[in-house]
Amino acid sequence: MATPSRKSPFRRRSLFKAAGLGAAGAAGLPALSACGDVTSDTGGSQSVSEGLEILPKHVPYELPYQPDLVGEPPNHPSAFLQYPRPVVEAVTDKPSNSGEYTVRVPNWGPVMDSDDPYWEVMQEATGGTKIKFDQIDGNTYGEASVTWLQAGDFGDAIMIPSWNARDDHTDFGETVINRFADITDIVSGDISDRWPLLAARPTKAWANSVWSTDPENQAETARIFGVPWIFEGGPSNACFYRVDLLEEAGLEVPTNIEELLELARAWSDDPAGKWAFGGTDWFSPAWFGLAGGHGWRQDGDQMLHDYERPEYRDWIDFRRTLVEEKLQHPDVGTDALDAPAAFVAGDILIDQNGWGAYDWMPDWGTGENPDFKMAPLPPLAYNGNEPQVLYSTEVSGWLFFRQDMEVEQIEELLDVANACAAPIGTKEFELIQYGVEGTHFEYGDDGSPTFTDQGNDTKNDSLAYTAMSGKTEFFLQGHEEVVQTRFDYNANALQYMAENQFEGLRMEASAAGSAAGQTMDGIVEDIIHGRAEMSAFDDALEQWKADGGDADRELFKSAYDSLHS
Repeated sequence: MATPSRKSPFRRRSLFKAAGLGAAGAAGLPALSACGDVTSDTGGSQSVSEGLEILPKHVPYELPYQPDLVGEPPNHPSAFLQYPRPVVEAVTDKPSNSGEYTVRVPNWGPVMDSDDPYWEVMQEATGGTKIKFDQIDGNTYGEASVTWLQAGDFGDAIMIPSWNARDDHTDFGETVINRFADITDIVSGDISDRWPLLAARPTKAWANSVWSTDPENQAETARIFGVPWIFEGGPSNACFYRVDLLEEAGLEVPTNIEELLELARAWSDDPAGKWAFGGTDWFSPAWFGLAGGHGWRQDGDQMLHDYERPEYRDWIDFRRTLVEEKLQHPDVGTDALDAPAAFVAGDILIDQNGWGAYDWMPDWGTGENPDFKMAPLPPLAYNGNEPQVLYSTEVSGWLFFRQDMEVEQIEELLDVANACAAPIGTKEFELIQYGVEGTHFEYGDDGSPTFTDQGNDTKNDSLAYTAMSGKTEFFLQGHEEVVQTRFDYNANALQYMAENQFEGLRMEASAAGSAAGQTMDGIVEDIIHGRAEMSAFDDALEQWKADGGDADRELFKSAYDSLHS
């Protein structure tokens, strides 16, 4: 799937709701296996995942509330239009633990003082275990984590987001095997007696936590190394437009890329500081039928990369048109542009973002901007083709344990993770997400938790227990209009869901292939921004093939043939 680049906008309040960000992480696309292990000598790696006997037995958790909108999870999550006030504790038989641990996590919010009552309440709610969370600035966390993991200096456990694994670690699978505890023997089979909420996590989420210790014998050496974080499902990104500005200009929502360009030309006014587009780099390939992600797709009897498809040149031409005709903000792709701020200010009409951005709409439509309204563009396509929508297929990260920990210590931390997997409608969920009622939040007029001043200063967006596990099931929830719109978008998008031809494998391209791709992408960006001519593309393509592209073709071809034999 297409995923945001490391320069894509990521702001406070998006973390828990934009869970799919970077979903096609360093490890690729794990899921259901059809034909067993696949091996290659190209330097890349692959692992069979779902379908292995080592995975925990899935035992569903009975929700205390039924969702208001019932979807088709995981690709079309169900939804709550109103916040379900918690009436039950998910963990009624609390453990009696007394260990003390340090867990390192990224953080985009405030750092709560050690004497805040939240810590004592959470310690009691999770069975007595005392955890000191080492909360590190999320914007520098990825690069810093490389040094920590190389030195083995990260406390007793560490949470690694999938986008950090992808962007910052050159061989994350090797790091996992060499630095983290193998928890297979602890969590395999039926774990529902001790950890019913972890047992209710989707099988695909646990499959995302599998790595093989021997690349030549992958199916037989597959092991579980981490507790899966958020598994969202559905389209994790969208291209949003300003409904109010479009209506004010008397323009219609486009139904294809040709109409989108007409709209952009009608609305943009460079001298006046108005541009139709913010970023389009990682979302727009889907409009042209490209594979996104690792870029490989079988076409007839050929394994082709996006670079080799004629649609890729159409995509380059589209993006170059935006630059040449000044249809996009001139600072796109630089640190000078705060795209969400420009979107709210009305400097740009359309911008790519994670779905978490949509959750901000009620806050953005206040004060000086009372008419503010945004919505996702419908699935679009170019040149009369049918649209395609790329889906999130991986968890958003993992909680890993120090390799030399005792089994009993890991089990105690899994007791905590179990409580943290409690879904919406439970007291544990509310406590973990919002803190202590009366201190960190109060119930608003609509029954939803509203942070107090102290909650905003100490709890809102502060990542701690939230990093210990994803939930038993992901639900859409929040502002009613926002939830309904996203639910409807997902329902419509199902008919356009792109096939994942590598469903069943965790894939990593070779180091040479990755390096060659980065070089190729740089040349493509030069062409788009007028620093090079389109004639440079053919030579760059041949160089990419020689430097690693053709070798990776064999890797992905081997994987595809094994899955579809």
